[in-house]
Amino acid sequence: MTMNQPTIRPARPFFSSGPCAKRPGWSTSGLGGASLGRSHRSAEGKAKLKQVIDDTREILGIPADYKIGIVPASDTGAVEMALWSLLGARGVDMLAWESFGSGWITDVVKQLKLEDVNSYTADYGFLPDLTKIDKSRDVVFTWNGTTSGVKVPNGDWIADDREGLTICDATSAAFAMDLPWDKLDVTTWSWQKVLGGEGAHGMLVLSPRAADRLESYTPAWPLPKIFRLTKGGKLIEGIFSGATINTPSMLCVEDVLDALNWAHEIGGLSEMQNRSSANLKAVEYWVAKTDWVEFLCADKTLRSNTSICLKLSDSCSLEGEERDGAPKKIATLLEKEGVAFDINGYRDAPAGLRLWGGATVDPADMEALMPWLDWAYSQITA
Repeated sequence: MTMNQPTIRPARPFFSSGPCAKRPGWSTSGLGGASLGRSHRSAEGKAKLKQVIDDTREILGIPADYKIGIVPASDTGAVEMALWSLLGARGVDMLAWESFGSGWITDVVKQLKLEDVNSYTADYGFLPDLTKIDKSRDVVFTWNGTTSGVKVPNGDWIADDREGLTICDATSAAFAMDLPWDKLDVTTWSWQKVLGGEGAHGMLVLSPRAADRLESYTPAWPLPKIFRLTKGGKLIEGIFSGATINTPSMLCVEDVLDALNWAHEIGGLSEMQNRSSANLKAVEYWVAKTDWVEFLCADKTLRSNTSICLKLSDSCSLEGEERDGAPKKIATLLEKEGVAFDINGYRDAPAGLRLWGGATVDPADMEALMPWLDWAYSQITA
């Protein structure tokens, strides 16, 4: 039996997990001050890039002795830069419970061809056993599994007296979750996630321990210019003060400055976290009273408040190919209605829906979307 269409629509139907929704009230007028047609190495260009670094440090509470750099190729570029520049000095433990973490294992094992690698993996919806991590070894992990909706609960499993480095892909966590900087030696993310900025630019944060590794260790393999963080055995300090490795888009720089300014105006990190948590709560309230759907991550303490992943429950009457294809049909219906864009699950994840709940999504829009999910399900099961 089909139900009537809901009467309230999300004001902004943008629930994509990347590039994510722009900040509320965004318009191109906010980009009027962009340094277009100017060199990124001009005094004005460097000042804007430095402002991105300074605003990021202030909002996220990054310690003063940590280095913050803007690097090429989004979060992927930042992670690859860390893997290729830092690994190999000691054994490494790799953690993966979704697609991107699995990709980092592939890079380390098949591309870098490191021999002393321990891989700890888990299926979608679960975490590996974090107690197996050896503090004498480096560890590489995602803080939040963007394609699985599973996050690490905290940094308590990381030893304070660790000898190895922690390398954390935090691309869908930064600005929405608490990141314990004293536990993280390398942290990466991109502007196009929680900030709702444009793609192609990554952020790289180095602790003093990571900076020391860069200056004391030379990898056995050649590094392309775009990955090089040192010169003559010393850190290239310019990278961490606005002198980027290659040419950034100054339009994108202006856009992320606009997003950072918005974050500051609404109350900083705590309010961004509150907005993301409110989005998750809206979905949790709906799931609790809906029999055909459940969270991919059953453990509430591990459930992401940004990449909110759902799957069909055992109560769903669909079977076989109809069941597997149902999430895509729901996503297609809602896109045609202009209610929700890009909410089908990630291609390598179990069939399901993925709703972005980052800070740039209004909780009122997430609440408005929930009845539409029921409506779409009624349409495909009628």
